[in-house]
Amino acid sequence: MALPTKSELRSASLKRRDALSVDERQEKSLAIATHGAEALSRFAAGKCVAAYHPIRSEVDVALLAHMLEDAGARLALPAVLDRETIVFRAHSAAGTLVPGGFGTMAPGEAAEIVDPDILLMPLSVFDRQGNRIGYGAGHYDRAIERLAAKGRKPLLIAVAFDLQEAPAVPAEAHDMPLDGVITETGLVWFGDPPEGL
Repeated sequence: MALPTKSELRSASLKRRDALSVDERQEKSLAIATHGAEALSRFAAGKCVAAYHPIRSEVDVALLAHMLEDAGARLALPAVLDRETIVFRAHSAAGTLVPGGFGTMAPGEAAEIVDPDILLMPLSVFDRQGNRIGYGAGHYDRAIERLAAKGRKPLLIAVAFDLQEAPAVPAEAHDMPLDGVITETGLVWFGDPPEGL
């Protein structure tokens, strides 16, 4: 029997995620914020953490971002420059956002472009080996490649609901594996956690 393709896995996972009620998403997002802040607050102090503005049925990471900022992290959000490129712009919980492309909100063009130490990443599917499937546009893959070309290796942490997990995700040579994932049941590291945790 053939294994499901990335497209099939993405479609099935997003269908499950879309089926969550607004109340369920809020409840699970709150649990994710609690687990994430508990696990990352001390480690994130003094570091730049890139969160994201949720679209469709994604986990809302606003509370987690605020909690990490309160713990001393500097925040950033992705901004879409074109169909190929996202950059990360400095942001604070009290900052103003403008439409950022693809239905997202982002800091305006006057905000400083920064290189994050930690990426909190939305996705459609993940597995327990640290493989992920995004939405097919490759924005994060290219952004991670650009950071690597500058000698930067941010911690890649997915933010997802448990129901987005698949037994196995097909991985290609260019795919960057995740370091961990935060869901409503906690944070799981794929391999050893970073020093300082």
